[in-house]
Amino acid sequence: MRRRALLAAAMLCASASLGAQDADLILENGRFWTGDSTRTNVSAVAIRGGRFLAVGSAADVAPHRAAHTRVVDLGGRFATPGFIDNHTHFNQAGGLLLGVNLLDVAEPRAFAARVKDARDRLPAGAWITGGEWGAYEDWAANSTGTRPSRGSGERFFPDRAVIDSVTPNTPALLNRWDRSAWLANGAALTAAGLSCDAPVEGLECASGRATGHVIGEALRRVRVVIPEKSFEQRLREARVAIAHLNEMGVTSIHDITPREQLPVYHELKRRGELTVRVYARPTLDKWDALSFVGIPHGFGDEYLRIGGLKGFVDGIQGNSTARFYEPQLHSGERGTWRDSTNTAATRGPGSGMQPEGNMLRNLRGADLAGLWPQVHAIGDEAIDTLLTLYETVMTENPTRERRYRIIHSQVLRGPEVAQRYAKLGVIAEVQPYHAIDDMRWMEERIGVRSRWAYAFRTLHDAGVRLTFGSDWPGTNASWYTANPMQILYAAVTRRTLDGDPPGGWFPEERLDLATSLRAYTVQNAWAAGEEDEKGRIAPGFLADVVVLERDLFAIPPEQLKDVKALLTVVGGRVVHAAAPFAR
Repeated sequence: MRRRALLAAAMLCASASLGAQDADLILENGRFWTGDSTRTNVSAVAIRGGRFLAVGSAADVAPHRAAHTRVVDLGGRFATPGFIDNHTHFNQAGGLLLGVNLLDVAEPRAFAARVKDARDRLPAGAWITGGEWGAYEDWAANSTGTRPSRGSGERFFPDRAVIDSVTPNTPALLNRWDRSAWLANGAALTAAGLSCDAPVEGLECASGRATGHVIGEALRRVRVVIPEKSFEQRLREARVAIAHLNEMGVTSIHDITPREQLPVYHELKRRGELTVRVYARPTLDKWDALSFVGIPHGFGDEYLRIGGLKGFVDGIQGNSTARFYEPQLHSGERGTWRDSTNTAATRGPGSGMQPEGNMLRNLRGADLAGLWPQVHAIGDEAIDTLLTLYETVMTENPTRERRYRIIHSQVLRGPEVAQRYAKLGVIAEVQPYHAIDDMRWMEERIGVRSRWAYAFRTLHDAGVRLTFGSDWPGTNASWYTANPMQILYAAVTRRTLDGDPPGGWFPEERLDLATSLRAYTVQNAWAAGEEDEKGRIAPGFLADVVVLERDLFAIPPEQLKDVKALLTVVGGRVVHAAAPFAR
């Protein structure tokens, strides 16, 4: 941290002495929200070597203009620091974008069309897998909680005939969002050697023909013949995910990064294709290995760093496994503690609560190694339990700089919990779009406890540092957008994308726009230990900036969700340009 602070200070001094040094890029005639209260009324910036060289008026940047400088007239448009997303599952998003996303599909025509499109995008030899169909079947998107009168027997349950004609040579194994149904097409059944001529447990047949519905042994046989994704497929998935983020104005992500994804990032960086900065977050149980080889928090460069370590206290609210003090109303269950014992993914105790004492052991070790735990907790009991664990480690271990986070921070027991966050200095890593999507079923599940769900204003007013992001692409129960405009809209209005309820869901928890913008830029940079080089538009800082089609402070809040990013710049490089800047 000190090294980066000294580096930034040196760069600021250097920028002051550069005089008429030539800029690579000048953005002028704009209205810049800098994220820096000492720099207001900024209309132009000059960029050199990937960093801001001058920030101020046209006169301030004019000395840096040369014959080779690219000059872009913003036409009075609004610009902000590049958006930093505090929570992505990048590899999963790439898989859904290149493959098939069926979360919002529950009818045959759209189902077949999405599968056909995936067939055309995927490389030769790749399977179409997942899909998670029907996640919005029982609770419609943009619903405020009115549940359709649909019985369980009426749910969409496609036969392989729906997709066989569009995937004659492409194997597919698709599933319903809750894993209650699996569908294998003809090509997948053939690859697995499954036929009604030789019945296998779990293979459904009708009139001597396999319907494609598989469970049990039949499902296992299909799964074992699915090939591992090729490295080329992972690169393709990453490229479409990066392009999507660039288009949204997202310039940095705090990513939940599995081991197979890091080589993809490194290869894209080597090729000059990594146009989003990555704060990669391995799981909490990796603290010992990182410490053993001397990898500290923040190890890496300005495009790819090893960041905080993710742990898990409870499940998710989408499948009712978040942990509460009292039972959830629809299930009678309190939720679960995350148990990752000896899973194939972790090859060890993992990063959950179980076995008993596992979380405290991991937190102590990571903290002693100078690494920063960032732990998932959703239900009220889960959050309180994690705060107690954090406090225990802070008390027992030597004093040091700590930027602990509670990932999601979804349901507080009450306002006193926010005070506890503030006292301990714990960051609330929240995703505001959760509030406007989850309201479709939240009150049905936890009733009056919903008052303290997504309590952004309560946390902010208590002095808790809020950071914003997306949780893109979501869970098996929900699709969460990576679009910062829709996420800012959610924080400021607490209304669905259709505008309901008119006053907002628990409107007392709405935030103002300036606070929300800071949570998406300045605060995320601080949470990553990058506050000396990212998150603001200032001399010496990384030149990450997004130009929007409208001034966010000059439009009604309900219009925020429709604003588009017209120009995205990462390190002084234009990575997305729409009209009128496309050329």
